Amino acid sequence: MSELPPNPANNEGAESAQKTAEQAPKTDETAAKLAKLEEQVKAEQQKYVYLYADFDNYKKRVAREREDLLKYGFEKAARDVLQVADNLQRAVDHIPESTDKNLRSGIQMVLDQLNQTLQRHGVEAVASAGKPFDPNVHEAVGQQPSESPAGTVIQEHQKGYVLHGRLLRPARVVISAGSATQGNGANG
Repeated sequence: MSELPPNPANNEGAESAQKTAEQAPKTDETAAKLAKLEEQVKAEQQKYVYLYADFDNYKKRVAREREDLLKYGFEKAARDVLQVADNLQRAVDHIPESTDKNLRSGIQMVLDQLNQTLQRHGVEAVASAGKPFDPNVHEAVGQQPSESPAGTVIQEHQKGYVLHGRLLRPARVVISAGSATQGNGANG
């Protein structure tokens, strides 16, 4: 009665079959986990791309706002300074002829210097006299019959100004209603 020792070859085969059977579910689990992790990585990458695009847009917007602030930050002060320039111009226009010429030229020099300073900062006068009425830069305060074509600016009560192309103050103007004879002929 001799017992046969266990056959190592048979044992290995049985163990390997058992390992293969155990690995099959583990392989499916591993593949499922791997697929899930790949989906998470893709989702995180997509979030990163969106976040990067948002940040890039934010940087562009901030740069644009900073540029506008530097360009148009002088707007409120310019409006106030324009009133001073208007008053100096009125003073020059109404100085009596009997006034000392040096005083007159001194005030004119101050006005010129103020206008040059405004120009250096981007403030420019709106051309009005003889131009067609433009509601974007003109404010009509009256209408009169004249020899000029209807809708033409014939008189400027207050100068208009723009700051780097943006309207600071509209020009207050009187526009032509056409000639008086044209108006009578149309009615009669």
